[in-house]
Amino acid sequence: MHFISGNQIQLLRSGIEYFPALEHAIDHAQHDIYIQTYIYEADEIGTRIGNAMINAVNRGVSVYLLIDGFGSKTLPKTYIESLESAGVNVMVYRQKISPWTFKKNRLRRLHQKVAVIDGIVAFVGGINIIDDHNVPHQTAPRIDYAVRVQGALLPTISNNVKKLWQRLAWLHFHSKPVLTPDTHAPVHSTKESIKAAFVTRDNILHRRDIEAAYLKAIHSAKHEIMIANAYFIPGRRFRKALISAAKRGVKVKLLLQGRKEYFLMFATHAFYHVFLKNGIEIYEYRKSFMHSKVAVIDQEWATVGSSNIDPFSLFLAREANIIVKDKYFATTLHQDILTAIHDGAYEIKVNDWAKGNIAKRFLSWVAYGLVRLFLGIIGYADQH
Repeated sequence: MHFISGNQIQLLRSGIEYFPALEHAIDHAQHDIYIQTYIYEADEIGTRIGNAMINAVNRGVSVYLLIDGFGSKTLPKTYIESLESAGVNVMVYRQKISPWTFKKNRLRRLHQKVAVIDGIVAFVGGINIIDDHNVPHQTAPRIDYAVRVQGALLPTISNNVKKLWQRLAWLHFHSKPVLTPDTHAPVHSTKESIKAAFVTRDNILHRRDIEAAYLKAIHSAKHEIMIANAYFIPGRRFRKALISAAKRGVKVKLLLQGRKEYFLMFATHAFYHVFLKNGIEIYEYRKSFMHSKVAVIDQEWATVGSSNIDPFSLFLAREANIIVKDKYFATTLHQDILTAIHDGAYEIKVNDWAKGNIAKRFLSWVAYGLVRLFLGIIGYADQH
């Protein structure tokens, strides 16, 4: 992991801040647009972003949209065809999906959410192209985060995105863009010089980079670790690192998803007792669906990205996170997580969890057993 100074990084809170910023960047694009997303829905937001991409094509901008075959499986084929007929280059990552197979290559998905416009502005985070209000049971809008990045880190992000498109284009026999250096990048601002790194996870050269970045920061923590994560099923090393930090006096706070979308999410509860017993604070966000994948350590180190702390993200999927070393940015994100805790979360108390929740504790071990079985079938049980 290589930190680079000379960046401007803006925190974007949920779709209400992210989509206007993304749409504005698309509307002002002059050369090329690359968008990668796990989920693309043809709802109000998807239509808005799609229309912005079509307008860009009409201005002579080259547009490349990469979506995941499983995450975007409900996106109508007719909508994809409408984008393609308008000149948008659309490619589907691992289009063949099957609920009845445990083959690794079918389970390795494109989960990262990255957009690069003209090589001068990038967006990285956990927000899919879907309306925040597009949630079950008419609950409050989901919460998630992304960042807008300008500056010295852009070539690293841009090259990653373009190389992935080129590699997949060869496999899919798509037309391939000419990969040229981003010569139209602006001079770096001296007013904001944030130090940051772009960290990815894939199945070739960067298998453990995101997990390693987390573990290094956790081991170095002196005062506080705050993690807000939607799908939290940490492996043995991650659990030991958090418990070790708590034992040496570091305050550890976990903001986790309180609304369970899938049965396997109950596996998170399997660790509640040991975490609580060791002084780790656990809060469940119940106001709406929380899809956050962020963390702040000592209010100096922060990460925003697509990677959950679970086997899917850490062992199988393509993920991308921005890691920031900047007190102002970290403090801003820290305060935002605290607001979420105060406004929509319920604290899990050690005595309450030990005395009650018998059904939840039973379900948690059933779910965790299934996770272990799943990992064993695909060959990752020894890593969890």
